[in-house]
Amino acid sequence: MELTLLGTGGPDGLPIPGCPCAACGAARGPEARAATSVLVDGVLLLDLTPGAAFTAARAGGSLAEVGRVLLSHPHQGPPPQVPAGLPAPGRPADGEDIALPSGHRVRVVALDSPGTGYEVTGPDGARLLYLPPGAAPAGPPAGTAPYDMVLADVLGRPDALAALRARGAVDTRNAHTDVLAVHLDHQVPPGRELHRRLAAAGVRAVPDGTGLDVTPRTGVAAGIRRGMAPAAPPVPRRTLVLGGARSGKSAEAERRLATCPDVLYVATGGTRAGDREWAERVRAHRERRPGSWRTEETCDLVPLLEGEGPALLVDCLSLWLTSVMDEVGAWDDTEWSCGGERELRRRVDALTAAVRGTRRTLVAVSNEVGSGIVPATPSGRRYRDELGRLNTAFAAECEHVLLIVAGQALALRG
Repeated sequence: MELTLLGTGGPDGLPIPGCPCAACGAARGPEARAATSVLVDGVLLLDLTPGAAFTAARAGGSLAEVGRVLLSHPHQGPPPQVPAGLPAPGRPADGEDIALPSGHRVRVVALDSPGTGYEVTGPDGARLLYLPPGAAPAGPPAGTAPYDMVLADVLGRPDALAALRARGAVDTRNAHTDVLAVHLDHQVPPGRELHRRLAAAGVRAVPDGTGLDVTPRTGVAAGIRRGMAPAAPPVPRRTLVLGGARSGKSAEAERRLATCPDVLYVATGGTRAGDREWAERVRAHRERRPGSWRTEETCDLVPLLEGEGPALLVDCLSLWLTSVMDEVGAWDDTEWSCGGERELRRRVDALTAAVRGTRRTLVAVSNEVGSGIVPATPSGRRYRDELGRLNTAFAAECEHVLLIVAGQALALRG
């Protein structure tokens, strides 16, 4: 199956005409995108984009043989322009099966929001799933064979990819499914930040005009025909996210696991009776997480790291350190010098050894306090120093380390 991505942007394209935002201002060259539209083997067109015939010609293709045009989402404003010679576009009913003279079969996929998804099977057996912006399948059958390629609104609906992975419809671990992000708009800055966020989920984006060869059950890693379309890099198994207060480090950590089918959120802060401000912080965190995630409040991290199970999100190591320092009497100089320091070192060594040996996907959050003012008390300076040592030891066991500053992610490793 041959695909030509005539457009990869949101319904209004990127940059959005008249929008003064920084993302639209930076959307130039290969990061400028027309509304998403996909030409399949030159005979099937999924969605329309302005200048489709010209874009197809620039990519080395043609719309001359297109026999069916299918729309995936309601269009606001004037109806889409249909190039001369193309059949009238339409949106079939959910569950309808369409057989094309070319040997392609199209099954209409029901969605959880207004719009229509399409499962396309080529004459060679290659299978494509195409989803409109802001949509996820209403419920594909469990155990379905993995698609060879999925084109979806990964940034707008990461939960859709998580659900497809949980049901076996997407298998990126064994390179059976290549996932491309489409319907890209100005919600995420284009360029490095866009590709960084997608890579964290094992997903990639390609420029408009890219051509791809999709082969059954092998993805397209070796099937690029035209355009710059590098494969998505491997997803790091262990990641440490550092940052100051309100820097966005927790949101970054949660975003990195948003497309995982199952996540255990490990809250090391627990609850604090009578502390309304703390309760509000906990509530905000809970509301931000996907409903499918499970939460466990504990500082006993080593057994979780040593066991089998879903991805772990640990938020955060600084609260874990506070708990351990309480337990070993680190705030009292006498207890600290009479065994407290030695016990803390042992606990940190056990934690980092568990990180080194874990088989689970792990994202951990910690505060970066070494750049602030020097604490006025000996206990404050002790905590600052021990957190710096913990962060250093933990980072040494992670493939990927990020520093979040003012909501911007700086890759320190990986």
